Amino acid sequence: MPMFEFACEKCEKEFEMLVDRNESPVCPHCGSTRLEKLMSVSSGRVAGSKALPIASSCPPPSHGPCGPGCCRIPG
Repeated sequence: MPMFEFACEKCEKEFEMLVDRNESPVCPHCGSTRLEKLMSVSSGRVAGSKALPIASSCPPPSHGPCGPGCCRIPG
C-alpha cells in the first residue's frame, strides 16, 4: 500500500496515511473526507552492490540554494 500526504480542507491539518486504491481516506483528526493530496518528497534506496541513500530534503538555507548535487549521494 502506498503512503500519501494529505491536507484536510476542514481542519487544515496535514497527515500521512497508507491508502489502498479502493479506499477513500478520512482525516484522522476530524473525520472529514474533504482532503487534498499533497506532493510528497520521494525517498528510497538505489539498487546495486552498494545501496546508497537518497536524501528526502534539500540542504538548509545556510548551504545556499538547491541545485546539482542536492541529493547528497556520496561520490
